[in-house]
Amino acid sequence: MNKVMASSSEIHDILNQDEEFKNEYDRLKPRYDLIAQIINARHEQKITQAEMAKRMGTNKSNISRFESGSYNPSLDFLIRAAASLGKKIEFSLQ
Repeated sequence: MNKVMASSSEIHDILNQDEEFKNEYDRLKPRYDLIAQIINARHEQKITQAEMAKRMGTNKSNISRFESGSYNPSLDFLIRAAASLGKKIEFSLQ
């Protein structure tokens, strides 16, 4: 069987041709960018989800749901997540 492979950027370019997809992607992008930053900071520090949860005073399942994008966190949760990694959250309106 011969499989055709496409890169994620090629797939993204194809999907972005659909206006509805593009609008939804643009709407969710800040959320997923922030999630990626927190995951990267956790990995850089070699901290498990369980350790991060302990530092935050929450359950590991909350960290897992947050990182998967299935949890819409409060601002307080985001601030605590960042603080547990020695970081802070900064916002700007554009």
